[in-house]
Order: sequence, then C-alpha cells, then structure tokens
Amino acid sequence: MDTAQTEQERRDTATVQTGFWPKIKQVARHVPFAEDAIASWYAANDPATPSWVRAALIGALAYFILPFDAVPDFFAVIGYADDAAVMLAALKAVGNHITPGHRGRARRWLDSTDLA
Repeated sequence: MDTAQTEQERRDTATVQTGFWPKIKQVARHVPFAEDAIASWYAANDPATPSWVRAALIGALAYFILPFDAVPDFFAVIGYADDAAVMLAALKAVGNHITPGHRGRARRWLDSTDLA
C-alpha cells in the first residue's frame, strides 16, 4: 500500500470517527440506508472485521459524512442518492462481513435514539 493511500485512509478514519454520529442523528429519519450505514460503522470498528473490509466501509462512510459530494445533500430526496449509491456499492462488495450482531446493534441504536 502506498503512503498517499495510507494517509487518505487515516483522514477518512478520523472523519468517520468524529463525524458519523452527529451526521446520522441529523439525517437518519430521512435516508433509507440509515440502518445499513450504522451497521457499517459497527463493522468498520470491529477488530474482527478484515482490514480491507474496514477500509471499504470507512471510505463509504466518509463519503456520506463529507459535505463535498456529487449531489449536495441539502437537495431533498435526491441529495442523498449519490451517498446511497456509494453505500450500496460498498455493501455489495463487503456486505457479507457485516454480521447479524452489527445489524442488531444498528437496529437497537435506531430504536433507542430520539431522532429529530
């Protein structure tokens, strides 16, 4: 792995660690992939998840969090279409590494959190 890619992964990881929960709390009621995103976060932070899977999930989650993307998120409905496409692509590639435990934790979080 080259140094630039490693540095990008570090930046993405830092972005996801600091920005994921505030972002998902803000938009979970409005995006159809909220449970998948949360399960992906749990998988990406699970030491049992292979590193290449964590990298793919962190990249998709970073795209979701970052304010600069192909379709600005402030456009209702279509604003998250590109985020959903990136998340779907990541799930197609590595979704079999998201365990029932990750999905259960995501569902419990959604059920127990007061979403604005």
